[in-house]
Amino acid sequence: MRMRSGHFVMADKGWPGCAKSLKGVILDMCGVLYDSGEGDGVAIPGSIEAVRRLKESDLQLRFCTNETQATREKFVAKLQRLGFDISASEVFPPAPAAIAVLKDRSLRPHLLVHDGLLPEFDGVDKTNPNCVIIGDAAEHFSYQNLNEAFRVLIGLEKPVLFSLGQGKYYKETDGLKLDVGVYMKALEYACDLKAEVIGKPSPTFFQSVLNDMGLQSHEALMIGDDLLNDVGGAQHCGMKGVQVRTGKYRPSDERHPTVMADGTVDNLAQAVELILNQRRR
Repeated sequence: MRMRSGHFVMADKGWPGCAKSLKGVILDMCGVLYDSGEGDGVAIPGSIEAVRRLKESDLQLRFCTNETQATREKFVAKLQRLGFDISASEVFPPAPAAIAVLKDRSLRPHLLVHDGLLPEFDGVDKTNPNCVIIGDAAEHFSYQNLNEAFRVLIGLEKPVLFSLGQGKYYKETDGLKLDVGVYMKALEYACDLKAEVIGKPSPTFFQSVLNDMGLQSHEALMIGDDLLNDVGGAQHCGMKGVQVRTGKYRPSDERHPTVMADGTVDNLAQAVELILNQRRR
């Protein structure tokens, strides 16, 4: 039986009691730590202190993001300017994972990504492309650019499309914005193919974070604002998944027909408070 209060939802099994046996916590970033937007964006109240408290605990902490509008270094620098204690080695975005796949399979990409992400691919051969990579290109998702990506794919005998995440939308300070998944679906439909997703909710992507911590899935907890990609993706890998009511959260998430979070909390600060209180018992 699910028990409700004005602040959080406890599922039948595990939350927040599972915190006692945790060894690691994985945090989404946009919508959990901060809302992106003009300038560096805005830190969500309590999130800076919540990260600090996790770092001072005996838990390992990693950050798992589908951010594809900047290189990892520039993205982390932005979070540091907002006041977060975060280093690049703790952050797992899709672009470095995509580059590893390209090298492993000897692929040369046509890129439909944000200008801020292009430096990540400086060392990658992009001549005569035999695959397409799309990320959150924002304003660069023009008809011309989408059509160019379509033409590359449709001209290949065995078209390969990589998508750096598959989110439907995300939140900026001035409202919700369409995410890469919408454009991924357009290219899938036009080319009659299935994209390979690099980033959440890919099990391989989550596993790379667990491997870095040296933990089994049942020893880690994912906290995110995206019910399907953060929470559902983590649960599919055997982790517990907790959703915050910040970022892209919608009230309908708590009545979703196929994905049920292990817990729902108002914000990251409340999640951390519950975790640390359980661990003190």
